[in-house]
Amino acid sequence: MMASNDGPGQALWSAQTNLPYLTAELAGCGGVLKAEIGDFEVEEIPAYEPSGTGEHLFVWLEKRGLDARGLTRHLAAALEVREHDIGVAGLKDARAVTRQYVSVPATCEPRLARIDSAAVRVLRAARHGNKLKTGHLRGNRFRLLLRDVGAEALPHAQAVVERLRQRGVPNYFGLQRFGRDGETLRLGLAQLSGERQRRLGHFLLRLALSSVQSALFNVQLAERVSAGTLGRVLPGEVMQVVASGGPFVADDPDREQARLDAHEIVPAGPMFGPKMRSPKGEALTCEQALLTRFGLAPEAFAHFGKLLRGTRRALTIWPAELSVAAVGAHLEVRLALPKGSYATVAMRELMKDEVAGLEEADGPEEDA
Repeated sequence: MMASNDGPGQALWSAQTNLPYLTAELAGCGGVLKAEIGDFEVEEIPAYEPSGTGEHLFVWLEKRGLDARGLTRHLAAALEVREHDIGVAGLKDARAVTRQYVSVPATCEPRLARIDSAAVRVLRAARHGNKLKTGHLRGNRFRLLLRDVGAEALPHAQAVVERLRQRGVPNYFGLQRFGRDGETLRLGLAQLSGERQRRLGHFLLRLALSSVQSALFNVQLAERVSAGTLGRVLPGEVMQVVASGGPFVADDPDREQARLDAHEIVPAGPMFGPKMRSPKGEALTCEQALLTRFGLAPEAFAHFGKLLRGTRRALTIWPAELSVAAVGAHLEVRLALPKGSYATVAMRELMKDEVAGLEEADGPEEDA
């Protein structure tokens, strides 16, 4: 257990479980998500299609009721390869129907028929020159079914959807990012504050440090939501070009406001690390105060520069698709989100309820 870091650790974890709604004044539709496996469908939006030639084979497959590790093990056994030889772009939830690319050595092509099972089905395959890596996708497209909704669920959900189309969705990280009861988050905070209780393996250390990055980002985003400034360009803050992801400092907020209103740019929150683009003036002071509040110094992140380079992340996302419709006694929600964003965040706005954790991460932000 951690001693003196218990205070900041608990405070940072508590902040994740009390994130404000952007649409707090609108009623939620309630309901139950993922009552059945088929109620949650997710399909990757690939960054590119395979070229048709090369030493790797991109396999577009559908899995049902199987987690990411289970899929990798199944493929390795069926194709007689090492798990390390299999590439995936993003993790996908177990209690769902998912469609995604995986890459395997092209020598596996004669054995593809062995993959098909009750949980996994090959839909198509084509060769490519490179192995698929984490983050090699544009985003994910979702079809979600909400059961046990009330009589007024559809108009309530439609009102929230319309508001989110206008103002965007707060790009919070989902609770699954922080481990059970914030355990992963506390491990990362202990590493950064110098109170390391034990040595962590490379994977767990990177996961824990990324968890702290994500939690601090959520806190700043929550403050912008509460202050009603998410749709305003603040002097000296870092903005991001939506199309390219390129960051820049807003030296002239009045000039940039029109671009934000047109969804061409978006405020970009901190993912702390030595390579992160810094804001100026009051915006810089606010980010430094955020670190101080949780017992951290900017130089703490420099000690882990190879694992925690730092970047910026959009505070708001505008889903490419977002709709809700009645399907019998249920509601069907369709949305498309960029990589690294969480369907649970949009669903909590609609439902006005925390949604059980989903394994829909695309890896640490810097890999995305």
